[in-house]
Amino acid sequence: MENSKPTNPQANNPLHGVKLADILELLERELGWEKMGDLIDIRCFNNKPSIKSSLSFLRKTPWARTKVEELYLRQIKAK
Repeated sequence: MENSKPTNPQANNPLHGVKLADILELLERELGWEKMGDLIDIRCFNNKPSIKSSLSFLRKTPWARTKVEELYLRQIKAK
């Protein structure tokens, strides 16, 4: 008899269960807004940066969110 247990397609996804706000808070704490703005040139990091404005922008802008997630993955891998 085959195993009828459903597989979890997110099991190997390091972003699964990680909130965007938590990603931003970690990056801001470890890199700071200036460094984040140097690495990803988006206005919400370079002009009066805040978690709130960044969340708003990143939720509406998939390409920028992808860059932030990639930066997060590099940052946690470097630890």
